[in-house]
Amino acid sequence: MTVHFIGAGPGAADLITVRGRDLIARCEVCLYAGSIVPAELLAYCPQGARIVDTAPLSLDEIELEFASASKAGKDVARLHSGDLSMWSAVAEQIRRLDRLGLAYTLTPGVPAFAAAAAALGRELTIPEVAQSLVLTRVSGRASKMPDGESLAAFGASGTTLAIHLAIHALERVVEELMPLYGRDCPVAIVAHASWERERIMRGTLGTISGLAAADPIERTAIIFVGPGLAAENFRESALYDPTYQRRFRGRGT
Repeated sequence: MTVHFIGAGPGAADLITVRGRDLIARCEVCLYAGSIVPAELLAYCPQGARIVDTAPLSLDEIELEFASASKAGKDVARLHSGDLSMWSAVAEQIRRLDRLGLAYTLTPGVPAFAAAAAALGRELTIPEVAQSLVLTRVSGRASKMPDGESLAAFGASGTTLAIHLAIHALERVVEELMPLYGRDCPVAIVAHASWERERIMRGTLGTISGLAAADPIERTAIIFVGPGLAAENFRESALYDPTYQRRFRGRGT
């Protein structure tokens, strides 16, 4: 018996990986986070599968589902939104599985920030403007941020920030980043990226609070901040320059 943790992608059912889809199709038990995983993915479950929405469950209750499936000899598809590597609560479930001596696998998914960037129609790394991307969040009820991991610390780099789980703290985000980026720094908020109800709000650190107050976004949003979000007159990289020699191009000097 194996528990297969599967990154279900950012929202659109067809953004799950082929591997993830195929794992769902052969697992007799499916546990999914119903508040953020699209119900359309459940259509891949085999007929007669036990399907459990874990949104109202505690970690202890989820562990009981794993143990019950193990006793029945049934594989489990455990669906989480986005990708498993960030803010998925997979680590604590894996720790429980290790204690139970149960096997597990991890299948990555399309992360929310990537879907949000696609919605914006932007590359997030721009030559000589921003070559790094910081994925971060703010302290919340589920867990606080470690000492040293603050917006001010990350913002000091001047690169692009993708701030998750923070739409409720937009004014605090603006207050902390304005001194570092300036009021004219571009900001983009993408809510429900890839869902039918996807929303995009564009502004600057000086205007975004007012825009959001007039047309509120309540949850499931990423706040992007950084000059690369609006960069147009940037230097092209040398990657496709005709004089740039690299191993796979096969050009002479």
